[in-house]
Amino acid sequence: MGMLDRFRRDRGPRMRGPAKDGYRTGSTRVRAADSTDVEHLTTWVGARRGVEGFVEPRTAVSDVTLLLVAHDGEWTRRRVPSVKWAHDFCNRAQVPSYDAAVVGVPQRMRDWNRRQREAQKQQARDLDS
Repeated sequence: MGMLDRFRRDRGPRMRGPAKDGYRTGSTRVRAADSTDVEHLTTWVGARRGVEGFVEPRTAVSDVTLLLVAHDGEWTRRRVPSVKWAHDFCNRAQVPSYDAAVVGVPQRMRDWNRRQREAQKQQARDLDS
């Protein structure tokens, strides 16, 4: 805030229009879910077994997301239009869905991430030698 800003006449709130690629939340732009996200989720579920869905609520920096985790811990996350849409998507795909804010994310996902990091480190060491 500038030194003289508090002395200026208040002309009412200045509203900006919606962002071109989504909409605004405070000072952050959030990209809305689109058909590419839906197609990715559908393809991903069809290519893996033992998939579970974890619906992540909207935050200050991201919209509602659907986290899909396969039996081995491999995962993907995409924006979705709403919490209801995410649960309905999982029901149609015959995938159990959970509220991630309540149950958290599964340990197998964290284990998969750890294995991926270790594999990348090993690959970097192999390239250096």
